[in-house]
Order: sequence, then C-alpha cells, then structure tokens
Amino acid sequence: MEDREIVDLFWARDQAAIAETAEKYGKYCYSIAYNILADRRDAEECVSDAMMGLWNSIPPHRPAALAAFVGTVTRRASLRKWRSNRAAKRGGGETAVALDELGDVLPGGQDPGRVLDERELKCAVHAFLLTLRATERNVFLNRYWAIRPVGEIARRYGFSEAKVRSMLHRTRKKLKDYLIKEGLYELQ
Repeated sequence: MEDREIVDLFWARDQAAIAETAEKYGKYCYSIAYNILADRRDAEECVSDAMMGLWNSIPPHRPAALAAFVGTVTRRASLRKWRSNRAAKRGGGETAVALDELGDVLPGGQDPGRVLDERELKCAVHAFLLTLRATERNVFLNRYWAIRPVGEIARRYGFSEAKVRSMLHRTRKKLKDYLIKEGLYELQ
C-alpha cells in the first residue's frame, strides 16, 4: 500500500492504518527502537507506543513523508523509554555514549535529546547536514539519529571502526564550527 493511502486511512480513522503501517514500517521502527534501547521487549513496546502515537498524531498532521514521520515518532518514543530506563537503572549503553559524544558539541552543555528538538537548532543541524558529502552525512545520521554502534556502521559502509570514529570526530568538529558561525553555540 502506498504511503498516501495509509495516511488517508489514518484520516478516515480506519484501524487498518495501524496494520498497514506495521506491515510496511514495522521492521524499520523496531530497528530504530532496538538501536536506542538494546532490549527486544522494550523495542517491541516502543514500536507499539509509536503506532499509538501515529494514531494520535494523524490527524491533525498530514505527513508528506510517512517514513520520516514514522521514524521520528518511533525515535521519540524510544528516547522517552531510554530516559525512563536510565533514570531507573542509571545504566549506560550505546545511546548514552552517542548522546554524550554529541553533547560535547551542542550549546550550553544541555541534554542533547532536548536540545535537538528545539526548532532553531534543528533547522541549523538540518542545514549543516546538507553541506556534508552523502557518506559523511549517512555515517553521522546512522550514529546520532539511528544510534547505531560504530562497528555496525563500519560493516555497513565497508570502513574500519577507526575510520568511522575519525569521520564522526571530524563531523562533530565541523558541526561545532557551523553552530558557532550561526551564533547557536557560545564559547565558554
């Protein structure tokens, strides 16, 4: 089923929209959730939460790119669950490492999850990503949006882990310089 048809089902409040979305994007959602949470049951729960989030969000939203919208809703549900688990367990894992890496670049030492949701910064990061070469952008997004481990990214692109770490380090530096230039990062 085409994305437009799925969105139309949501707007018609037809419960088949959930089944069609799960059929088309379920593995994609699970991948996002699992990369953030590293727990099968939590990932499955977040996929369910994301489907409920979609039901509650469409309408009033009519996403032009359903895949991106589904991914964003899943990512937000997963990060909420991760924060909840982290508060309860004070555990680490890949998500904490990735957010800590990115936190060094973001202004004011704020929590990266909250900062990235702020409209102005989000627009600046999007504009920055458009300045990168496709491979550089994809590696960055795989690490900091999909929260994939460095080893997995290296295998996916045929790079060594050292090369991926180096690319990420250089890209974070470029992002910091870009944010300084845009006036969104204050030097301490």
